[in-house]
Amino acid sequence: MKISITGKQFWGFAAVVFLLAVWKIVSLLVGSGFVLPSPEKTLLTTMGLFGEKEFLSVVSSTLMRGLAGFALSVIPGIGLGVLAGLHPNFNAFLQPILITIRSVPVIALILLALIWFSPGLVPVFIALLTMFPFICINVIDGMKSIDRELTEMASFYRVGRYRMIRELYIPGIMPFIISGASSAMGIGWRAIITGEVLSQPRYGIGTLMHEAQTFLNVDAVIAWTILAVALGFGFEKIIRWSERKLFSWRY
Repeated sequence: MKISITGKQFWGFAAVVFLLAVWKIVSLLVGSGFVLPSPEKTLLTTMGLFGEKEFLSVVSSTLMRGLAGFALSVIPGIGLGVLAGLHPNFNAFLQPILITIRSVPVIALILLALIWFSPGLVPVFIALLTMFPFICINVIDGMKSIDRELTEMASFYRVGRYRMIRELYIPGIMPFIISGASSAMGIGWRAIITGEVLSQPRYGIGTLMHEAQTFLNVDAVIAWTILAVALGFGFEKIIRWSERKLFSWRY
């Protein structure tokens, strides 16, 4: 079987090799595994995580919080974005709220959430407030991109509002929804892990990262970080796969 490698794949692989080489060189210069362990030692630690008794509970708990925060942000993000696109006055009302939410530091939201919610709900709340503005703003931009001639023609022929939303607006804004979901998941995933580090739920990747840092297990901190990055990368790939399936005509 012949395996072909594209130029992008080659340079992507080269970037990974370069980062590993830099990591290895810096770890040799530091000369202490307690400060910066070598890539091979970290790889062994990462592989060892899969054998831990509570590994599945930890990973599944973090995944469920991520999915819950994503779902809770997508539903109002799309709904309010469509309404803002249809009604300029509501858009003017919504914009200061979105700007305020995006401008508040994540750490401030986490500190407030620690007072208001149980440890397990803190990352979900943070994910909601982090992802929602990205999705909503993208949907609003998508609504603005809809061809006005099409909307005027639909109004001229008295096409119902529900049918216009279903057959004109939703297909038109889907690329913007996918793009917003991708950006939101990238930002929100980091916020979820940060929320777990500070809220310390019983099960969570952030909880074990904090525990490893407490006992100066730097290799374990990096190993859990690698796993968190891999999960975020997996979410990104799923979103992009969905985009290709939904808009196969573009490719």
